[in-house]
Amino acid sequence: MAGTVPANRYRGQRLGLPESGPGSLSSMGRRLVALLIDLVIAGLIASLFVHARIDDEAAMWTQQFWGMLIWFGFTAVALSFFGFTPGMAVLGIRVVRLDGAVMIGPLRAIPRTLLVAVLIPAVIWDADNRGLHDKLAGTVVVRMR
Repeated sequence: MAGTVPANRYRGQRLGLPESGPGSLSSMGRRLVALLIDLVIAGLIASLFVHARIDDEAAMWTQQFWGMLIWFGFTAVALSFFGFTPGMAVLGIRVVRLDGAVMIGPLRAIPRTLLVAVLIPAVIWDADNRGLHDKLAGTVVVRMR
């Protein structure tokens, strides 16, 4: 039929990404585990400075606040300059720009990280499993290996 769009054979095809291997779209599972690793690292760093006790609600909130602030800081910086966080490096994934530029840069990494922190944009995704945070930043998460 005239005017119909052919169906994509695999996720990432319409973005010009390979079906598998390096450069292909990362799975949601890898992305989630990478985020969890980064959050644990941030929490451990925060616990070096803020000693929270499970029976002290105010101290727990303070520790969580500092953990999220540390997570935001190292995520924004790491994505800006390297394209991956420690958790992403462990799982072999990275964030890349769709326009082919080498670095994501802070103008894309900071808003993207803020949107991940808000969580809602990160859990609304399209057929290519790109969350709203990636769509707004012009980025995509791909496999490195």
